[in-house]
Amino acid sequence: MKIRHAVILLSGALLCGASQPKPAPYTLVAPPEWSQPIAPFHIAGPIWYVGTKGLAVYAIVSKQGAILVGGPMASEAGQIERNLATIGVKKGELKYLLNMHAHFDHAAALAQLKRDTGAKLVASAGDRPALEAGRHQGDNSYGRANFPAVKVDRVIRDGESVRVGDLAVTATLTPGHTLGCTTWSMPIRENGRTLRVVFPCSVTVAGNKLIGNRGYPGIVADYRRSFARLDSLHADVVLPSHPEIADVHGREAKLVAGDPNAFVDPGALHAIIAKARQDFDTALAAERKPAQH
Repeated sequence: MKIRHAVILLSGALLCGASQPKPAPYTLVAPPEWSQPIAPFHIAGPIWYVGTKGLAVYAIVSKQGAILVGGPMASEAGQIERNLATIGVKKGELKYLLNMHAHFDHAAALAQLKRDTGAKLVASAGDRPALEAGRHQGDNSYGRANFPAVKVDRVIRDGESVRVGDLAVTATLTPGHTLGCTTWSMPIRENGRTLRVVFPCSVTVAGNKLIGNRGYPGIVADYRRSFARLDSLHADVVLPSHPEIADVHGREAKLVAGDPNAFVDPGALHAIIAKARQDFDTALAAERKPAQH
């Protein structure tokens, strides 16, 4: 999918995208797919897709309540609420909102979703300041992107879980893309077997300044640790915040066509991280390269 370069810088849309040219001027122009409504669909076990065509949001549903992983732009909060209602989740039944990373295309709707549903927002300590201030942190090529500020109700630590009934979703801190980028994971039962589902936080550079980042001096070391951490995870099913990264919509079409294993791909996460690491190394080398005269 072709997306304007300025948007790629803002969103980190492609975990495994091509090497990027010189950053374009700062702008907040989102591709239409990010706002395009689609019908919610079941993925596996208790997990449903309730996002837009271009921004993934996942509902994890139990009889005791539901958990939402990720969020879209502010203008799409209503779409998410309607999709939740379609799959039978009433506003008061949504118990937790799990932040993945504090960028406008994934965190801007959280304030309205929290206000409308009463759900508690869970985020890492690293992303809490950005969420509560309503703006990105760290030095980057695109400036400061603001979004509605939202109070964090629970600060999650590495390895801790959020529980609703028999659901348990565990946080793995994978900073770099943002200071508090959080990967979530959980086991599910599907077709008589247990599968490990991973909702990976982005590891693209996406306009972040890697050398001399005064707002985030440890950014390079964090990226490298997160590459290693994510590559060590076992993931039978990978559900990223941008669906094209793991061909979520293509897999859903295969599932509808009768393939019960459409979402099962144990090699997907490793392939995504390998490409992201390669792109990171390219971006770092470009920043280190002396200016050409």
